[in-house]
Amino acid sequence: MLNHLRQHGDTSVEELAKILRVTAQTIRRDIRELEDARLLARYHGGVGIPSTVQNIDYDQRQVMNSDAKQRIGQLAATHVEHGRSLIINIGTTTEEVSKALLHHKAIRVVTNNLNVASILSNNEEAEVIVAGGLVRKRDRGIVGEATIDFMRQFKVDVGIIGVSGIEADGTLLDYDYREVRVTQAIFEQSREVWLVADQSKFGRHALVRLGNITQIDKFFTDAPVPPQALAAFEKAGVEVLVAGPARTSDVD
Repeated sequence: MLNHLRQHGDTSVEELAKILRVTAQTIRRDIRELEDARLLARYHGGVGIPSTVQNIDYDQRQVMNSDAKQRIGQLAATHVEHGRSLIINIGTTTEEVSKALLHHKAIRVVTNNLNVASILSNNEEAEVIVAGGLVRKRDRGIVGEATIDFMRQFKVDVGIIGVSGIEADGTLLDYDYREVRVTQAIFEQSREVWLVADQSKFGRHALVRLGNITQIDKFFTDAPVPPQALAAFEKAGVEVLVAGPARTSDVD
């Protein structure tokens, strides 16, 4: 349903039921669940993708595509060599990267994400440096002018970033201009930039332009890049790494 709405815009309940070959009652039930999660919005005559101004609540983002984010985090961590310096920004996927770094040795991590700092404080081999600035209560991210100035004191091996949306032309998007400015500083202070984002970020619209995939060296995701965006990734020379499906235990 969400993929159809992203591609075709506002659609009536009847049309969705016809396309998905289910009853209108089933569609209305699914719409209620998706609306509660703020993944879609009701409009006159139908439903569509919600506002580009406000992000989904942090608690909801934590559980959305959680398996995919975990696999992305684990894959990204395998590419981090011991003894490397990192900047890790705000986001539920970057937090999964930090969880996968708990056994890395001699790493130094600069972050404006208190959740990342809390996770990596459990790694005795990691030195964690937390940015100053304004703490957003909703997700414990740190933003503002002081955060930007803080980031500019460092030059790290790898900046690991998450985003809210990726357009078909490779434009990277987010919701909070203050967070965007911090992430742009991370671009400047990183020798390499790695983007971690699951497939739901393609075609997801947000208000603020963060940058473009031409500024990215590696992209870690959970599924092949959609055809409409693949040309932009190839032209930019971005190395795309796709996390495999979760392993399941053998059944006797």
